[in-house]
This record gives sequence, structure tokens and C-alpha cells, in this order.
Amino acid sequence: MSEQTLSPPVMSNTRKVFVKTYGCQMNVYDSERMTDALSKDGYEATDVLEEADLILLNTCHIREKAAEKVYSELGRLRDMKKARAKDGREMVIGVTGCVAQAEGKEILRRAPAVDLVIGPQTYHRLPDVLRRAKGGERVVETDYAIEDKFEHLPAPEKAKTRARGVTAFLTVQEGCDKFCTFCVVPYTRGSEVSRPVSQIVAEAERLIDGGVREITLLGQNVNAWHGLGPDGAEWGLGDLLYRLAEIEGLARLRYTTSHPRDMDDRLVEAHRDLPKLMPYLHLPVQSGSDRILKAMNRRHTAAEYIALIERIRAIQPELAISGDFIVGFPGETDQDFEDTMRLIETVGYAQAFSFKYSIRPGTPGAEMDGHVAEDVKSERLERLQALLFRQQREFARTCIGKEIDLLLEKPGRMPGQLVGRSPWLQPVNVDAKASEIGDIIRVRITDAGPNSLFAEAIEVTGLTARSTTA
Repeated sequence: MSEQTLSPPVMSNTRKVFVKTYGCQMNVYDSERMTDALSKDGYEATDVLEEADLILLNTCHIREKAAEKVYSELGRLRDMKKARAKDGREMVIGVTGCVAQAEGKEILRRAPAVDLVIGPQTYHRLPDVLRRAKGGERVVETDYAIEDKFEHLPAPEKAKTRARGVTAFLTVQEGCDKFCTFCVVPYTRGSEVSRPVSQIVAEAERLIDGGVREITLLGQNVNAWHGLGPDGAEWGLGDLLYRLAEIEGLARLRYTTSHPRDMDDRLVEAHRDLPKLMPYLHLPVQSGSDRILKAMNRRHTAAEYIALIERIRAIQPELAISGDFIVGFPGETDQDFEDTMRLIETVGYAQAFSFKYSIRPGTPGAEMDGHVAEDVKSERLERLQALLFRQQREFARTCIGKEIDLLLEKPGRMPGQLVGRSPWLQPVNVDAKASEIGDIIRVRITDAGPNSLFAEAIEVTGLTARSTTA
């Protein structure tokens, strides 16, 4: 038997990062950009927690007990880190996002296993912060960056964009200057900041070049976006949408989340003029009571909100409205709640999000008198959600029989089934064996379930080309 020389196994230098994302769509976008930044340092994203060398919790502070949920998760990760250390394996733990911004050094005090804490305005510094943490420093980076973080973030590789799918988020605006009395966003995300037109267009073009067909513009108060256009004039979100609609290969546009006070004429007109802008608008109102709206510092009345909806629907009859509602805000009476129910009946919502008011430390609402009993809040929320669910079902039933263009986004649960989103954002299931993800096909809605629609394919439209650029 001849002697055989065995070569040592080849060791990979690739390290893996696991990002757990909490909360809003902007956090989803931020998580993707953080992994893009880390890829330059040899980190590859993984969905398997146990194989990660770096674990980041990208947190949200909007929901009740958000910070406590993060600390609970950090407790589990602490045990995993100890087990790794016994095997001589390194594991770095970081907390990012809005809880990181709000809690700062407190996270390091309460969770000794955490190596780094970094706020949402400074995550472009993540590679440097990580190097410092691996050198033994426990780092907190929550100062608002003077430099523009988007200028310092690397563009994702085309293959990575393609792997993420045919729809994408694109942050155009961050922060909020409205200071609603229930909200922590101005304190965790800072003042309103708008990205330049050229930067947004360049990122949109890269996404489309990577195979994206639908882009959703994001902002804590997205319709407050403003910037200088190429013509030297001040642009608003409506102008930006007109510009983005010119990009070849982009099939669909959406935007979220908006404030009623920032829906100007140009943005309203975009819903009439741009076929690429989907007939869907998420426009939170929170309450139908003028007294509560004033206490919330919303700076609009219920009548003004309803008039705005009517104005947009007059020029875009296909528009579906989504909203946010808070029940049990301090001082809310039975009559205030009935005013909210009446506003919902008047507007008619295709979708909505609704919550019981919960205290956010540091916000004016936390210091107000007249906090509503928990059982009263629960009863009101149950009634309100029943009404909203009925309206959602009624809207879905009006879709039956309609023919729509459907962008196919992912496989369905059944063989040969693909799933896309209707122009009104509902999931649509269709048997589309002859089509592929990224195609836009003509379908007829045949049925409506509690949370999704069902359709049959009619024919492929002229919008079926997919990006095949390597």
C-alpha cells in the first residue's frame, strides 16, 4: 500500500454575523446596511445563531417593554458566550438601534456580556467600533454623527442585492421634529434629516441594477423629506417620486410613514400622475378626538384629516388607506373613544395598526394625569380592532373580480404557487408555474381570505423583463 500524504484542511477566514432585527421597516434597512459595512471586514451574514462570531441585536423602542425584551435576549446570549469561551471560541455581542440610543451605558452595566452599543445614527462606524471591542474595550457610540452616515456606508455588492429579493427599502429621511407626546422617536433618532437627491437616486439605480423592481421609500416622517433638486429648487417628496419614476427598470414605488401635516399638493398630485406609485397610503391619525389629538401634539384636527383623505381619493379613487391608532391615551374619555370609532367609520380603512397606550419614559405623555385603566384600554382596543378587521375584510372582498398587475416576490406554500403584493399591499397567492420571481403578470382576484388574496393568472404583461446583469 503506497504512502499517502494528507494535506491539512483549508481554514476559512470568513467570519459570520447574525443580526436580529426588531421593529420597523427602517430597522430592516439598517440591518442590511450594517451587514454591508461588515462584509468589507470579512463578515458574512448568517441566519443560524449558533454559527455566528458576531451577534447584533438591532432594537426598536416603540413598543411596550422593548428594553426588557432586549435584556432578556441578552441573558440567553450571555450563557451562549460563556459556553463558547470554554471551548476557546470568541463571540462578540452588540446592541444597536433605538434601545441602544436610549439606554447607552446602562446596557453595559446591566449586561456585562455586551461588547458594544451603537446608536442608529452611528452604525457607519461599526467596523471601527468592532475593532476596538475586539481589542478589549467595551464601546458605547451613541453621539449623533456630524458626518453623513450614508456617505460612509459601502454600497452592497450586486449579488447581495439580488439575493435579498425583487423588493427593497430605501431610507430617504430619518428623525422627527413633530414631538408627539407619546413618541420616543425624536429622542432616539434625533431631528429630521433628509438625504440628498443625488444620493437617493444613485442608491435606487444600484438596487434596480441588482434586480430590484419595487422600492419603498422610508422615513420616520417620510413626507417631510426635502432637498435641493438638480434645478437648484427646493424639492419635496412628491418631486423626488417624479424623479425616481423616470428610472428605467423600476416598476413600482411606495413610501411610508407619513404625517398628515406634510401631505402637500405635489405629493397628492403624484398619486394621480405616476402609474408606478402604488395606490396605497399609510397615514396615521392616532385618534378621532380633537381634544386627544391636541394632547398628543398632533397639530391637526379630525376634520382636517378626513378632508385630506377625501382630497386624495378625489384624484385617485383606487387609493387604499392604512392608519395607526392608540387607544387609552391619558385623559381619553368614552366620548373621545367614540369620536375615534366615528372617524374610522367615516374614512374606511383597508389596513390599520392599533395599540393600547403604554408609557414611554422621558416623553410628555408619561407625566400626564388621567391614565386610563388597563381593563378599559383592553375593552376599547377589542372594539376598535373588530371594526378595523371588518373594514379590512370588506375592502378585500371588493378586490374580488379585479384584474391587476402582480409582481411575483417569493414562492408560495403550495407547489407551483408564487406570492406577490397587490397594489394595495395585500399578499396575493397565484398558481404561476410558467412564471418566475421578478415577473409582473396579469392576474384576476378570485377570492379573499382574512389576510391575503387569491388569484388566477391571465397573461404576462410587457413588464416581465428581469435584470440579468452579472
